[in-house]
This record gives sequence, structure tokens and C-alpha cells, in this order.
Amino acid sequence: MVDVERLNTASGRELVARAQKLLRDDPSRAAVRLRHHTTDPALASEALVQAELRDAAATKFGENAQRFFFTRDGLEQASRAVVAERRALRLMHAGATHVADLCCGIGGDAIALAQHGMRVLAVDHSANIANVAQTNAHIAGFGDTVTVRCADAREVDLSEADAMFADPARRKNGKRMFNPAAYSPPLDDIWRVSAHVTNRVAKVAPGIDHGFIPDDAEAEWVSVDGSVVEAALWRGPVASPCRRASVITGNQVTELTGSGRRFAERGEIGEYLYEPDGAVIRAHLVAELADMLTARVGHENIAYLYGDTEIHTYLARTYRILDTLPFNVKRLRQYLQERGVGRVTIKKRGADIVPDRLRKDLKLSGDNEALVVVTRVAGAHTALICEYLPS
Repeated sequence: MVDVERLNTASGRELVARAQKLLRDDPSRAAVRLRHHTTDPALASEALVQAELRDAAATKFGENAQRFFFTRDGLEQASRAVVAERRALRLMHAGATHVADLCCGIGGDAIALAQHGMRVLAVDHSANIANVAQTNAHIAGFGDTVTVRCADAREVDLSEADAMFADPARRKNGKRMFNPAAYSPPLDDIWRVSAHVTNRVAKVAPGIDHGFIPDDAEAEWVSVDGSVVEAALWRGPVASPCRRASVITGNQVTELTGSGRRFAERGEIGEYLYEPDGAVIRAHLVAELADMLTARVGHENIAYLYGDTEIHTYLARTYRILDTLPFNVKRLRQYLQERGVGRVTIKKRGADIVPDRLRKDLKLSGDNEALVVVTRVAGAHTALICEYLPS
């Protein structure tokens, strides 16, 4: 529970700000010192929680993290601001004017939609979370265009909505749920209640089995600065029935689309190694990326690509392969020792090794550094000595 009414007063906001400063100065004594600034221990405890959450929210919400209110679960499930903005823009360009935000959480997506000129009906089954969302909408200046209701998303009147966004809970007892039927509410229920809405989008677990994706849906995986942060299913005129990888790197957005059903051609190791972004792998678009890079896989089940031409793309990390040898700890140790390597970065894919254990077994010393990629090529365990080429 978040006591938004008291925390959003002048004294409450000041207490949260003081808690943030104390946490940064001396985290171990912050709780004790904060109690010197209020006679209400419960409020001090809540202020400390908000201070922790606001600091944690900086990567998702930027500057807004310092003025919004959060819950732990709400922050964990909330979309990153850059992703919510892209989604809002896409709905806006599709002609959406009135969007139903189901399972709205702390209101981040509702605010992003309102920022792009849409009226929003935001719904959450928790009265406390709905109160947090409404408060955040007011703080952001959209109290008049974002209406928040506490209700079951499956029982809300969506007759005025021309677009729908849903973010159902995908955890139960701390465990991630990958089957949409296990979401809360189940995704099929959301599709059913919104069947008449023109454009619809719902967040799903990035690890969703492609067999759960409706035939008419576009499935999009989004990564931000190298980490896959979410996946979503799009339906209606706004969608193309395809798989899409959206890779956000700083201010650059790079997209790749395809059927998600193709397999890349297998071939020999080349001069360059490409490590596809996680969104490309999740979207099953390695074959499409291989076409773009004129590359091939060394093993049909391993998402490393090999090419003969240096091509830089935000869709993959690029490495130059300096040497190749059959993987053997003794032989690799000798190779690295001869070159004075004392520090090694170990990457693996398709190889049954533990990088930290291998690093220990190599017993290296020296001033030089090396990057070792352990993988399988045509069934054989192989060590690739590489250097990273910045994009």
C-alpha cells in the first residue's frame, strides 16, 4: 500500500526528498536518521520506500522518476518511458483518439498516451494502484485526459475506445508466467472483451512460446541498450502479421521484420562473428539478419553468425575473429600464455562450460587481454579468439 494522500503533501514530498539524500549519503543509517524529521514512524518508512523506488526507477522513467509514486510490483512491470512513447506514437499514427489502458499499474503508459493527444481510460483492479496512477497523471499534468477506474479489466465498458493497450500481470508467487492463459487476467479474456476495438496491443512475456501467438497478430520484441525489456502482440489495422525486433540504442531505433519461421544457411567460420541482439533471437529473425549481413550460422541451433565482410549494425555485436582452435582447456591455456594474456573475457553459446570456472582453470598471468568465444561449429566445440569492433 502507498499512502499517496500524505506523501503527496508538501511535507510528504519533502520527507521523500530527504530520504533520498540520506540513502545516498549513508544507506545503513538512513532509516534511523529519517525518523528525526517526523513524529510518524509509519510515514517515515513509506517515504524511505518511495525514495528507494524513485532511485530504482531512474532507468525506466528518467526525470519523472523523481516526482512519480511507485509500488515495487508496479515499477517492475512498468514499461520503460522510451518504449511507452514509441507505442503511443504508433497508436497515434494509426488514428487512435481514445485508448483503454487495461491493467494500467502506476500509470506510465497512460501518461505516455495522453502526452500524444489521446484520451485514456486507465483501469486497474487494485484501488491503491489506481489511486497511484491517478496521482501520477495529475503530477504529469494529464489529470483531465486520463480517467482512472478501479475495476476488473474484463468488466469495463470499452464502447468509446478505438484502441486498447493491456499489461496483464505475468508473475505468480514470484515466478514468471510464459503461458498467456496463466496471466492475470488471462490474455484470451482481454482479447475477448476488446474484440470490437479497432487497434489492440498487449504486453506479453519476452519468453512467450511462438505457438501462443495468434495468426493475425504481429509479435514485437524490444531491446534497450542491449537488454530485451519487453514483448508485445499487436492486432488490428495497426499490425502486420509478422515478427518484429525493435532495437533501441541511445536515440537510434533499428527494426527487423520477417516471418520468424526461416532458418539461416549453415556454413564455415568467416573473418567476422556477429552476435545478434536478444530481440532478434527472441523474434526468430536470425535468418533475416543473416541475409542482411551475407552471413551464415556454424550450427543450426546456435545464434552466432559468421561473415566475410565487416558490417556494422545495431542489430548485432560485431567481432573480428583472430584465431580459431578446437576447444581444449590445456591447449587454450597454452595459446593464451604464449601471448601474455592475463585477463580474458569469456563468452559462450551452445557450449557446456561455466565461464568463471574456465577462467580459473586457465591460470593466466600477463599484461594482455583477450576475448574468447566458446561455441559449437558443425558439432565440434570450438574456441574463437576475437576482438570487439564497436558499432
